[in-house]
Amino acid sequence: MADPNTGEIGWYSPDPRTVFLLEEFKIPRSLKLTIKKGIFEIRVNTRFEDVMRGCARRDETWISEEIIRSYVHLHKLGHGHSVEAWGNGRLVGGLYGVAVGGAFFGESMFSDERDASKVALVFLVERMKQRGFQLLDTQYITPHLSRFGAKEIPKDEYLRRLEAAIKKECMFA
Repeated sequence: MADPNTGEIGWYSPDPRTVFLLEEFKIPRSLKLTIKKGIFEIRVNTRFEDVMRGCARRDETWISEEIIRSYVHLHKLGHGHSVEAWGNGRLVGGLYGVAVGGAFFGESMFSDERDASKVALVFLVERMKQRGFQLLDTQYITPHLSRFGAKEIPKDEYLRRLEAAIKKECMFA
């Protein structure tokens, strides 16, 4: 993460760590209705950098230009991925992260229309389940993520789960 004031990049390893246990992921009833309506078209990896810039578009952000360049490079190498929500032909929300083995490290999400990023998150989890992923790492807990069943786990448990997940051979894209 880049310091919003200095741009200096730091490495953070929170304890406890927030993860989604995919089998415990919860979809709120109102969101199930939104998904059923088919309001958003979901695409994968079509506008990676634009998703990052959407995530960075806030008053204070840790997503610096150097971070964007680094993640775009990871995307070109096949490790960085975006899940995008489209409405009326335009990008209206999404999320991005990095896949390594059977782990996906969710970095950030944005929404220009109600529920767009939430629908992208549901798609991400379904894709991960279908492709044999084991771990969705979101680093920190938020009330938003808690609604979907995100939970904090101790660092030692996280590291055990991470070690097992990255040994798996999974393809995100």
